[in-house]
Amino acid sequence: MVTARVTTGVVVRAFGVSVRVAPRTLVVVAVLAALAAVVSVLSMTVGQVSLSPGEVVAALFGGGTPVSEMVVLRLRLPRALTGLLAGAALAVSGALLQSITRNVLGSPDFIGITTGSATGALITIIVLGGGMHQTSLGALVGGLATAAVMYALVLRRGLQGFRFVLVGVGVAALLLAVNYYLITRADIYDAVAAQEWLTGSLNLRTWPQVIAIAVTVALLLPLGALWSRRLTAMEMGDPIAGALGVPLVPTRLVLIGAATGLAAVATAATGPIAFVALAAPQLARAVTRANGPAVLTSALMGAVLLGASDFAVQRIFGTAQLPVGIVTSAVGGLYLAWLLAARWRGRT
Repeated sequence: MVTARVTTGVVVRAFGVSVRVAPRTLVVVAVLAALAAVVSVLSMTVGQVSLSPGEVVAALFGGGTPVSEMVVLRLRLPRALTGLLAGAALAVSGALLQSITRNVLGSPDFIGITTGSATGALITIIVLGGGMHQTSLGALVGGLATAAVMYALVLRRGLQGFRFVLVGVGVAALLLAVNYYLITRADIYDAVAAQEWLTGSLNLRTWPQVIAIAVTVALLLPLGALWSRRLTAMEMGDPIAGALGVPLVPTRLVLIGAATGLAAVATAATGPIAFVALAAPQLARAVTRANGPAVLTSALMGAVLLGASDFAVQRIFGTAQLPVGIVTSAVGGLYLAWLLAARWRGRT
């Protein structure tokens, strides 16, 4: 017996595509956007120069003191925006890959894309002696090359989600060994710099990182949002998606490329930050009760998670300037354990 559910909502039209947005999703999007703004303001209050939220807001709108405007606009705003945009990029990448593979573990940090980005960055730091900009480019090339290798390995027998995840886990393990080898062969100074980058950090981020991630998100996030209907059909299986007119191979190829680009650029700007791409899409689906990938909600959820993690690491550790990856790894590890336990209980 097949039942149909009539939904109401707002119809959004862009680039000739109409998408119906449920009222609950609109409310969640508004709440998450407000939370992202609040978290950003709070994160800019912390540092050697302590500011109140009012002083931060005044500085953002040109009404602060010269000192507060210098601290906020030159030092803290790039860090806050990098965190928000990197969190959004990682979350959208995870949402796309989880939907394509039909597997909650199909996120870029599990299937090797961020590990490949780290390999490219380490080769740039240790072998080529590159600086910050060269390291970012190396991370981008490494992530894209890893995705291309994975796609080539699974394409001959058909790109199926479970196979793609397994190949990705194997490639990630191989690249992790390469990364450890590179660190052990480096001198002490390069090894320290590489290890700090591998933890994932928002320290000393500047406007070039903000611009790079902003452009990438602006180009690739709308693609994922507008193709969410295709992803929803693909989650029901290839036969059903094909019967509904979804071109499977081109859709997968384009969306895997978009997910890889988002993850690689975010990793290039911040280093490999764990678990945001895994947790944010699942939390977004839970709060919106969406049947599809919930791309926009996932982006906002990722921005909130990474922004809140950055605020937590600054508040807890003060001027120590520890990497934000410490908080995301700790919280993400607990989330992964809960997720696997819940899945195991659901099958018994």
